[in-house]
Amino acid sequence: MKHTPRSLATAAFVIATAAITIGLNSPLAVADPPDGSHSSDTVGYGPELTDEAAAVAYGLANPDVAPQGTDDWSCKPDSAHPRPIVLVHGTWASAYSAYAYMGPELAKAGYCVFTFNYGRADTAGAGLVQPTIGATGYIEDSAAQLAAFVDRVLATTGAAQVDTIGHSQGGVVIRQYLKFNGGADPSNPANNKVSHVITYGATNHGTTLSGLGNLLGVFKGAAGLDLNNPTETMIGHAGIQQLVGSPVLTRLNDGGDTLPGIDYTIVATQYDEVSTPFSATYLTAGPGATVHDVLLQDGCALDTSDHNSMVFSPRAVSLALHAIDPDAHPALACTLNPWVL
Repeated sequence: MKHTPRSLATAAFVIATAAITIGLNSPLAVADPPDGSHSSDTVGYGPELTDEAAAVAYGLANPDVAPQGTDDWSCKPDSAHPRPIVLVHGTWASAYSAYAYMGPELAKAGYCVFTFNYGRADTAGAGLVQPTIGATGYIEDSAAQLAAFVDRVLATTGAAQVDTIGHSQGGVVIRQYLKFNGGADPSNPANNKVSHVITYGATNHGTTLSGLGNLLGVFKGAAGLDLNNPTETMIGHAGIQQLVGSPVLTRLNDGGDTLPGIDYTIVATQYDEVSTPFSATYLTAGPGATVHDVLLQDGCALDTSDHNSMVFSPRAVSLALHAIDPDAHPALACTLNPWVL
């Protein structure tokens, strides 16, 4: 089946083109995006949706709502589901638009599920850098926001650890939190605040954004034009920080991909057009860690999910449940999950 780049990747190309068209010397093109970002709790609930396009549309119109079944702060873990699950959305997304399907499914399986919006600009900027659009702020700031949220979940539920699920940038934010913001304790893994890390299309080793990152390098090398600043102005700090070779990713991966005592399940789709090449999401296990690198299509060619729609895939949900408790969830789903956005 042939897939063409669209969604976030297409938007990124449009934004880069717009930055060039605006002109490198225009105030809009060279102005820095707002530095400050914040997280926010969800407010109210949106409908349970199985379709990515519908969830994105609803989330844009209702940026603060939660997925059904999540953010019940009275929920207490039980012996069969001892750890709450924290869902971390990706770039330009919200808690709802990313997890309108997966969140309710995890809650139905008996888990306490929590999610929030992070990395939202404190003040309106250009392009996609807006207070109602998530994960545009610096990844370092977003990781600190995740740290505060996880501490709240642990304190409220009484759990000793959480399991985390991250889509796209969300996976990088989780790893940043583990390494630099107290989520893990390499000297004594028994103190880790996270047990399982499950990611979908995470930009763990950077992305070419289907060529956008390479295109920026070509302009700089061949013509002396540094388009990172105007592009960053339009898409946010985190978009540039996820490109291959960024200082943030270099520091994050220095010394190894993993931390002791954590079980990682890293899911890729061969149709990913945003986190590219798709294999760059995979991690290599270091001492004391376990890594399961999984291609969504292995054993299920029917599932043609791309970058965004993979978190709306029944197979993706079953992979998460299997990673957290393989005895209770031994089987993996395999259904058609075409993308349309």
